[in-house]
Amino acid sequence: MEPILAISGLTKTYASGLTALDGVDLTIDRGEIFALLGPNGAGKTTLISIVCGIVTPSGGSVRVAGFDIARDYRQARFRTGLVPQELSTDAFERVIDTVRFSRGLFGRRRDDAVIEQLLTDLSLWDKRDSKIMALSGGMKRRVLIAKALAHEPELLFLDEPTAGVDVELRRDMWRLVRGLRARGTTIILTTHYIEEAEEMADRVGVILKGRLILVEEKTALMKKLGKRTLTVSLSEPLAAVPPTLAAWAPVLKAEGTELEYVFDAAASERPGVAGMLRALSDAGIGYKDLNTQQSSLEDIFVGLLHGEGARA
Repeated sequence: MEPILAISGLTKTYASGLTALDGVDLTIDRGEIFALLGPNGAGKTTLISIVCGIVTPSGGSVRVAGFDIARDYRQARFRTGLVPQELSTDAFERVIDTVRFSRGLFGRRRDDAVIEQLLTDLSLWDKRDSKIMALSGGMKRRVLIAKALAHEPELLFLDEPTAGVDVELRRDMWRLVRGLRARGTTIILTTHYIEEAEEMADRVGVILKGRLILVEEKTALMKKLGKRTLTVSLSEPLAAVPPTLAAWAPVLKAEGTELEYVFDAAASERPGVAGMLRALSDAGIGYKDLNTQQSSLEDIFVGLLHGEGARA
């Protein structure tokens, strides 16, 4: 099956000389949720803007559902929806009117049943006659999503979809995104909330200084690059790490009552941990509890950025 999005050698250099994108290659399969992570200025919004026809690329190619965004602009744009980060709506419009208008912009015939279902799914049906200016920030963001979905796109971009909303609404949005994917919509989201990518994404991409430095299936990424931390709760506090444990380089914590040992997740079943525990026993050091913790996607993300920054 042809991918919903195929990007090859994409570049963007502005008149100022700033290179926002530098040879980006990316393929997105139909039906997946892809999270694009990166610091401010990394190129996330430029990438989205090019795919959605807002910014002209300097080089490379982009195909949406097989349609080139330059040669087949209308076909490509028709299949794409965008929920921007900024809450830009017509404050004096009614909710239902602005959503209907967005559908018509893409040449879709009026279909009240589609609009009603969409607004119902977004918990906006009871607000359909309200002016947008009267809505809360969270409801305004739902209106932006409704506008982006009104023409029934196959590919939906969410640029910081939960920025500025509370935790409860953020989780509501997560449920909404999963529901959209279940109905066949492919979703690409940018986010500063690592938990958002960890919760929802099938794959994760990391962009830095206009270059896509990593694209990986989420669980494989965490397995490959993640770390595990073994915390040993000691029966008696230690004043210092015994020399016999030097090979494992554990760190004393909690006023000498805990030993912390960080190791590669891929080596979690190897003799490293068992060897350290035997060394503890041989040294006559007793312990009362063990706890192992997997690093989070945030830990991996920060490590990748620091590592890439060191090489730049």
